[in-house]
Amino acid sequence: MSDTIERLLPPATEVGRVLTDAETLAPFEQDWNKRFIGNARCVVQPESTAQVAALLRWCNANQVPVIPQGGNTNMTGAATPDDSGAAVILSLSRMNQVRLVDAIGNTVTVDAGVVLETLQQVAHDAGRLFPLALGAQGTCQIGGNLSTNAGGTGVLRYGNTRELCLGLEVVTPSGEVLDDLRGLRKDNTGYDLRDLYIGAEGTLGVITGATLKLYPQPVARVTAWAALASPDHALRLLGLAQQMLGASLTAFELMSQYCVQLVEAKFGDTPKVFNEAHPWHVLLESSDLESEAHAVERFEALMGAALEQDIVRDAAIAQSIAQTKQFWLIRERVALSQPKNIKHDISLPIARIGAFVEETGRAITGRFAGTRMTILGHMGDGNLHYNVEPPAGLSDMEFLKLEKDVHRFVYDAVDAARGSMSAEHGIGRAKVADLEHYKSPTALGLMRAIKSALDPNGIMNPGKVLANR
Repeated sequence: MSDTIERLLPPATEVGRVLTDAETLAPFEQDWNKRFIGNARCVVQPESTAQVAALLRWCNANQVPVIPQGGNTNMTGAATPDDSGAAVILSLSRMNQVRLVDAIGNTVTVDAGVVLETLQQVAHDAGRLFPLALGAQGTCQIGGNLSTNAGGTGVLRYGNTRELCLGLEVVTPSGEVLDDLRGLRKDNTGYDLRDLYIGAEGTLGVITGATLKLYPQPVARVTAWAALASPDHALRLLGLAQQMLGASLTAFELMSQYCVQLVEAKFGDTPKVFNEAHPWHVLLESSDLESEAHAVERFEALMGAALEQDIVRDAAIAQSIAQTKQFWLIRERVALSQPKNIKHDISLPIARIGAFVEETGRAITGRFAGTRMTILGHMGDGNLHYNVEPPAGLSDMEFLKLEKDVHRFVYDAVDAARGSMSAEHGIGRAKVADLEHYKSPTALGLMRAIKSALDPNGIMNPGKVLANR
């Protein structure tokens, strides 16, 4: 191999499989929504932490940008290269081994490339539960879940991915290995380095392994669908459910009637939960460690109290596993049913959600005539997917202009409510300018100082999270 080629590509014998064919590279060079498309010099697929370390040493020495990539399901372009063709995409897909299952200590240690659905099954086979659950779980990988601090439907009970992690194995930009996979629940020995890498979107180093929490497998899960008049009624139902079910309440998903209509129009086999249309809907679920009868009894008491207090208009408790799956299928299909719209993944103080939805919706339709909102989300943890559908017939150019204006309008309202313009999707490429606008100068300064200290040559996922300087 000539000196020129050696500087263009890392040695495959040391770093794993190296892919260079344009057709093979194409799926790695675009994001989940095909919104961001770039070019890479190659894709490298290591099989071990040692190979990742060798790759980063080579890239650091040659000033080559590295784009860590898991299942490539990110929503903000965090795992997509720019169009310069300079970067190496580091795919963790071949690092997919389950290293250890400790059913007594309730932990599991895995490679970063293990697919989330695989980990869920591994936990189930051990009589345990790994509670992280999201729509892309058949494709997304644990390393990516950690790098974006993924949320999903179980955050209300179990927390984000950060709360599920006990330790990490990370390769630094210089190729050193941080091994912190002891799985301790108490380790008060200085700075928590683990939390620096969780949610950093691959800008500080590469997560290659993780020790994660497991939980007892619930004896029963009960799911219900409730119809309501407004988000404020949903907040009242949330409070009542927390009071009556306590920690067994594991999911609380809010959807507008328009979301349900979109699903029914897109998928003809969608069952109607209620014959009558209602303005808002909540899908809620509880997990019980005692018995199915106990779980159903508590849920029936909750729904009965909610009906008596005029909190809900109607309610249906799933009578079978099949019906539970039908309820969740409606929720999951919302993402597949939406027309082209302007997406926002926002987080709000839970008590302010009702006022935000009413006031911001009224303000948007007043400012941007012909728009309508597609609102759904994980209300129990304050996360809304607040999507604005533009007027019909807009050209691509008109849509892009409207998108920029609507983003600023919505994010200003979120900021005024003391919320966050990114709840679980992260910053990636899409929201770098928004982060610069809404994050405090002090916070941005500290973030840049951390980036400079841990990645002084700036090779890790440049242009993501923080703007290039």
